[in-house]
Amino acid sequence: MRADFMRADLKNTNRILLGCSVALAMSVSIGCARAMGAEKVLYSFKGGSDGLDPQAGVIADENGNLYGTTAGGGGGTKCRDGDEGCGIVFALATDGTETVLHTFAGGCDGAFPFAGLIADKAGNDYGTTTGGGICNSSVGFGTVFKITPDGAGSVVYAFQGGSAGEFPTGGVIADEKGNLYGAIGGGDPAGCSEGCGFVFEITTKSKMRVVYNFQGGSDGDSPYGALLMDKMGNIYGTTLGGGGTSCDDGFGCGTVFKITPGGAETVLYAFQGGSDGWRPETGVIADSAGNLYGTTTAGGSGSQGTVFKVTSDGAESVLYAFQDGKGGIEPQAGVIMDKAGNLYGTTYAGGTGCHTVGCGVVFKLAPDGTETVLYAFANRHGASPAAGLLMGKHGDLYGTATVGGKDKDGVVFRVKD
Repeated sequence: MRADFMRADLKNTNRILLGCSVALAMSVSIGCARAMGAEKVLYSFKGGSDGLDPQAGVIADENGNLYGTTAGGGGGTKCRDGDEGCGIVFALATDGTETVLHTFAGGCDGAFPFAGLIADKAGNDYGTTTGGGICNSSVGFGTVFKITPDGAGSVVYAFQGGSAGEFPTGGVIADEKGNLYGAIGGGDPAGCSEGCGFVFEITTKSKMRVVYNFQGGSDGDSPYGALLMDKMGNIYGTTLGGGGTSCDDGFGCGTVFKITPGGAETVLYAFQGGSDGWRPETGVIADSAGNLYGTTTAGGSGSQGTVFKVTSDGAESVLYAFQDGKGGIEPQAGVIMDKAGNLYGTTYAGGTGCHTVGCGVVFKLAPDGTETVLYAFANRHGASPAAGLLMGKHGDLYGTATVGGKDKDGVVFRVKD
């Protein structure tokens, strides 16, 4: 495996993606410290034209302005839940002023952006919607879209359903030529009645190519999260199912995979559903040695999810197993890494807020395996973060929570380590 990984945005972009990678060996340990950091709500969504339910994280430009999506709000009416809108693309200035860059209308335009954005050096944003793409209809199979700096939206590609792909929930990455890559449901049925999902390429001429079609067995089933690409063009990611068959009545426990530019897939690790974790819902990051890092929402010694490492030769180790509610449970997002090798992420539940289940936490995982809860959400300041974090220039962490805030429709937040 090559150690030099490309960033997931377009080359020389002026915006920053959710992730960084440095080389550092991790040790296995389980511990949890409580050192609550300061959290600030930068913006609280009102649930109307300004958006609601941010499911993805944020990116930033060189001036510190943040950019992201919400899965609802905006006022579009051609959606299944027309009263809640079809979603938006937003910008958030450093003074907390929100600007709606684009409102999805449903139909041709697309609807329900669940994933985050990437940006090119001209400031154009790219992402996916899980619905829309069919004109004059309230349904659709999703799109890849482009938003210019002045807010003009265009559909780069509209998925057609079935073997042609449907309902992308992850975002896209790009190679240095500007071709876009992502993962989606559907595909040729093979071992799945409605397809097991595939990895796709959208060329600069808006042509779609299937890079790899999952078969639903040991090779994996249902790629869900974001992808990672190295400088050789190899693609890395995870599947929810496939691999070990001891989970979900044979659906599988999930995999970490590698796909070459020629479309050959290698399963780097197949989860077994025990202490090693299972059901990875997001992608992976890499260090300079080619080791991959990610999370599972289930499994581990506490059965509440894990942070894992997979080496370049396919050996998996659990860096942290979530044990109790106070330390967070069910991480639905991936992790980022600082220069010292500390990992940072969020959990969807757990913590000390929101009664017994918890509203989720922002955590830090040291190289020795000690977890520190940097912030436990408490509803009014946000709840249930489903996305990963962005590390700013000064080490501050930025992210979103899907609900909570003044109007209970989600927030953009900052946490200081």
